[in-house]
Amino acid sequence: MVRAALLAACCAAATPLAAQDAPRLGLTLAGAAPEGAACRLSFLAENRLGADLSALVLEAVVFTKAGEVERLMLLDFRDLPAGKPRLRQFDLADTDCGTIGQVLINGATRCEGVAEGACIGALAPASRVAGMEVTG
Repeated sequence: MVRAALLAACCAAATPLAAQDAPRLGLTLAGAAPEGAACRLSFLAENRLGADLSALVLEAVVFTKAGEVERLMLLDFRDLPAGKPRLRQFDLADTDCGTIGQVLINGATRCEGVAEGACIGALAPASRVAGMEVTG
């Protein structure tokens, strides 16, 4: 009985570590702040795909808090070295940050350095900004 409990605890603890080793492209909205008449979105990108990306361009849809499309845009993350987090910032001209409710990652228009579909297949969107969601 004790052995079974120890084995269960061991395996349960190992699962999150195994999940961390899976290929992943982390994309976390880490900040949203006014920059003049624009809203500056700061994304933390973490390439855990096992290879350097020489280019990454994502198509994003920005929604208002009311659920209306505010704009469709391309986010150029440039190169992303494997295993090294990078912060990239994007300004949304003539936009109040308080009106943004969601950023939907529609797809990847460029993802160079890995197999086709790998960037979107491993995308792990998240947000640290209250009231703003990132999905994909």
